[in-house]
Amino acid sequence: MNSFVNSSVTLRSLSPGEAAEQVGALSAVLIDCVEGGASVSFMAPLTRERADAFWTGVAEGVAAGERILLVAQEPESSRILGTVQVILRQPENQPHRADVAKMLVHRTARRRGVGASLMRAAEAAALAAGKSVLVLDTVTGSAAERLYTRLGWVRAGIIPNYALWPQGGFCDTTVFYKQLKPT
Repeated sequence: MNSFVNSSVTLRSLSPGEAAEQVGALSAVLIDCVEGGASVSFMAPLTRERADAFWTGVAEGVAAGERILLVAQEPESSRILGTVQVILRQPENQPHRADVAKMLVHRTARRRGVGASLMRAAEAAALAAGKSVLVLDTVTGSAAERLYTRLGWVRAGIIPNYALWPQGGFCDTTVFYKQLKPT
């Protein structure tokens, strides 16, 4: 388990066992984000069962070494405030690349640097895993899009009508990439 530094939260990667143990807490963050209108693969209302099934699959991916699961926690209570994944498993002609997925921050923890800290930790974890190119997508015009731009991610393009909002209706998606440089 790796830990990363942020003055307001504890950032760490979860072991396979911890990922399985934290399914409920991770589901609470995902449900909150979907209820708040985030287009993150799920339609509203998102049930606890569907959220738990998603995170159980993520925990299985962590156990298989296919992904890194990072969380931001309150130092005092260890409550999970946010999460992000680095998907390591890629086609054989892309061993240097990883996808960044499901960067989620609970609405009560936003505007405190949690998202930026999670993204920096994801970049460091990807680099430590031997990855040099990262790719992600996000809703066009979102706060996340502005965050990724501030963190030096490069906008590759916009795909119109890529996904649906949780309550319905199309949203555009911006695809980003970042070239990582070894330190």
